[in-house]
Amino acid sequence: MTSRPDAGNILVVDDEPMVCEVVSRYLENDGFQVVEASDGQSALEIFATQQPALVVLDIMLPGVDGLTLLRHVRAAGDTPVILLTARSSEVDRIVGLEIGADDYVTKPFSPRELAARVRTVLRRTQPSRSASNGDATLEFGDLRIDVGPREVRVAGELVTLTPKEFDLLLFLARSPRQVFSRRQLLDHVWDSSPDYQDPATITVHIGRLRQKLDTDPDDPRWIATVWGVGYRFEP
Repeated sequence: MTSRPDAGNILVVDDEPMVCEVVSRYLENDGFQVVEASDGQSALEIFATQQPALVVLDIMLPGVDGLTLLRHVRAAGDTPVILLTARSSEVDRIVGLEIGADDYVTKPFSPRELAARVRTVLRRTQPSRSASNGDATLEFGDLRIDVGPREVRVAGELVTLTPKEFDLLLFLARSPRQVFSRRQLLDHVWDSSPDYQDPATITVHIGRLRQKLDTDPDDPRWIATVWGVGYRFEP
């Protein structure tokens, strides 16, 4: 299988050798280059030296746990992270999303589904593939969204968003005042099987966007809640 030279390495972090083996095989069959780590400390060292394009990260790790590792990754930049979590650990999933994870998959999971998630996240974070003709920049008052470099500014100040936060904001901003349900946002922005998505994911990401974009998140300016229906972007 020919590798994808523009995709970079995928770092897979899990202390279960079988999980690493299966995930790596599916990703490599899909044309990606994969590097594995079985504990948090090794993953930190690999992340620092190889700068992977995306991290598939198990939360339960020996030594440096997955959430701590996620904090390190997010502090270093906007490298996309997909969490692997136990089906029963809802609190960990929510905390992971609040820290800045872009997506999560619950164990036991479909390797094919995970590979699809990786493709989707990388496709959405490729600047050259994100811009479309006539839609390179969106401006609403003092909010500016530059699609090509994937940058957001409020009153001239750069706002740091995770890849998924950017995707969600851009999707809403491209359809001002249109109301989307959480399920619609999952379908359009996360682009994966509804069987693997929790609508609470949207609630967490909307909350993070409001924290970053609004001076008063309790009185949001840009993303309005339509009670009982969903959310809409207010230009």
